[in-house]
Amino acid sequence: MTIPWLPEDSCIFPPVNSALKDPDGLLAAGGDLSPETLLSAYKNGIFPWYDQDQPILWWSPDPRTIVEPQTAHASRSLKKFIRKHPPTVTFDQDFSNVIKQCRLTRENKEGTWITDEMEAAYNSLYRMGYAHSVEVWDEDELIGGLYGIALGRAFFGESMFSLRDNSSKIAFITLSKYLQHWQFELIDCQVESEHLLSLGAQVISRDSFIERINTATIKATQIDWQVPPGLLASLSQP
Repeated sequence: MTIPWLPEDSCIFPPVNSALKDPDGLLAAGGDLSPETLLSAYKNGIFPWYDQDQPILWWSPDPRTIVEPQTAHASRSLKKFIRKHPPTVTFDQDFSNVIKQCRLTRENKEGTWITDEMEAAYNSLYRMGYAHSVEVWDEDELIGGLYGIALGRAFFGESMFSLRDNSSKIAFITLSKYLQHWQFELIDCQVESEHLLSLGAQVISRDSFIERINTATIKATQIDWQVPPGLLASLSQP
């Protein structure tokens, strides 16, 4: 099967059901990482993922892994850890450092898809109010976090990192709690992992995923994430 090649400045993707019939769902190659292209991709259930030596590759997996914010949960051990080590968690305070740490932690292990071009593209989306970060701190030291894209009432998770035990889990559970407060309908986690399943992820068909994001993304996008006080304390409750 030949993979379609996208011209630059094109925001039009092939139908997702034309992706390769494997769990990864390779859909197309080429195009660019302009804000218009990226936002169009996410609205259509597509995301970029490629290595430094590859062209831009676009994917739409089937099945898809999601978390509904209201069903995300912390394990007993994580709640105990939070009670013993109360975290400081912020939103959108150090986006550029969060994406850089996501890149570095993967480069030091299995390699990363967060290229220079990718890093610059998501920093642009952050400045536009579409990309957001969650930061976990130990005093002034950034020890964990995640970032992703918010469109309508859907959050498309991109990457997370952890420099201390449980810090990425704390970032994710905190994000879920606030997204529930803001009436978000789902968090896209892209592909299944034991880490995500432990936090309440579920696997659904791509068709179901597309139906859900079609409903969620037509709603108004919350650009300015003002974090209401008091929700974080509930994370550690038995």
